[in-house]
Amino acid sequence: MLHIRYRMSINQTPSSGKSFKVKRNSMARPQSTIEEVYSSLRSDLDDSLNPAYRLRLHNLFRQIEKEFEILYQENQSLHEKVELLNEKVEREGYDKQNFDCVDFDNNIAKVLSKKLSNTSTQKLKTANKLKAQTSKIVSSFKAPHLNCSIIREYVGHKDGIWEVSVARLGQPIIGTASADHSACIWSVDSGRCLLQYHGHNGSVNSVRFHPIKDMVLTSSGDCSAHIWQAVVSWDLPKGHSSEEELELGEECEDQRADAKAATLRTPVCELGGHTNAISAAEWLSGADQVITAGWDRLAVLHDVESGATITTLTGHDLELTHTATHPTQRLAVTSSRDSTFRLWDFRESVQSVSVFQGHSESVTSAVFTHEDKVVSGSDDRTVKVWDLRNMRSPVATIRADSAINRLSVSSNGVIAIPHDNRHIRLFDLNGQRLARLPRSSRQGGQGHNRMVSCVAWSNDHLNHVNLFTCGFDRRVLGWSVQSLKDL
Repeated sequence: MLHIRYRMSINQTPSSGKSFKVKRNSMARPQSTIEEVYSSLRSDLDDSLNPAYRLRLHNLFRQIEKEFEILYQENQSLHEKVELLNEKVEREGYDKQNFDCVDFDNNIAKVLSKKLSNTSTQKLKTANKLKAQTSKIVSSFKAPHLNCSIIREYVGHKDGIWEVSVARLGQPIIGTASADHSACIWSVDSGRCLLQYHGHNGSVNSVRFHPIKDMVLTSSGDCSAHIWQAVVSWDLPKGHSSEEELELGEECEDQRADAKAATLRTPVCELGGHTNAISAAEWLSGADQVITAGWDRLAVLHDVESGATITTLTGHDLELTHTATHPTQRLAVTSSRDSTFRLWDFRESVQSVSVFQGHSESVTSAVFTHEDKVVSGSDDRTVKVWDLRNMRSPVATIRADSAINRLSVSSNGVIAIPHDNRHIRLFDLNGQRLARLPRSSRQGGQGHNRMVSCVAWSNDHLNHVNLFTCGFDRRVLGWSVQSLKDL
């Protein structure tokens, strides 16, 4: 059986003339500024931090001071070299008989420009690195904007969970796709497994609910995608289906002995068109078509009613890792291990495609937002926000300390980011950090203890749960994420 995995996650330029000077930029030593900041924060935080945190804080400030000192020394060395070059040009400028003034100046200009460019580039890299480190340190002192706590746990899968998905408004159920070859439907309120789907012969890699019907779309490592009926009653411990073959299945591990989940094995429709594992499948706007993304580097558009292949979308150089569609327009994005994601436009009879190369490693997911933006996550440890009206460059970049998995964006613009290192962080669309979901009981809940593979927002806020997360600890967690202003 195929188990899918995505990562196999300064100065003036000299002008023409016989002699020139380069204006020296002064850079004050940062010692006094660092000492003032250090003293201020120390007086504010010494009383509130325990010795271990205080020691860590002191070490971080020493690192900042050291970086500034190195930058200062590099700046001083650069000024000295520029002055030496200027003096040499002025001395040799008087001897016009030995060289052509114009050629000399041009050559010196090129040499000096190259030297300044190389030094400036190195200094800029150091400054950017320092800025990123400082921003990370400072952000750790900011008070969280959101209150996050675990409300419910959903346990029952026998292997890692690849994806969690939320049903349409008014239906308090969620779906999960697991490497144990099954997909499950769960009651949000009770935490019970209502229905198990065992129609696939490989790892189930994605699960998506139909926008208006009681239908579910799953994709699998068995090279197929299935559409199956999920008519369940979330008020009862057992699910049922009037049109499909149902039988009592194995118990979910967290259920009582007398509470068995119904099992479904027969799909309504089976979609092909791939020669390798299908990593994800999604309904296109209107739900009359489905797009699938596979390890064979292809995306395929299918007709739901007939199950036939409409068109095969080619262009990616490596395996596809994810696909998502726009909520109201016939647009889709496909992500790939080739470090790109592609935007496919099906609004016209002849579809168009745009390629975006904003990442340096595998793109693990790219999703649309309600503000007509695209948010992409990658193994290069960055999340980037793109505006559909101008996607030449990202409007915001979020840098993390671990690879990014399948992210989700809420209706009010909060990005939930799952990481390989078990963390889940929340940011807004401007790249501002809002919170990190707690991982210990002391912080308000026991989070995931293995890789977090996917997150999904809910707009219903049923039972105060509005965010679901899943991982390879075989657990799904339901979180309450609320703004501190609303409490």
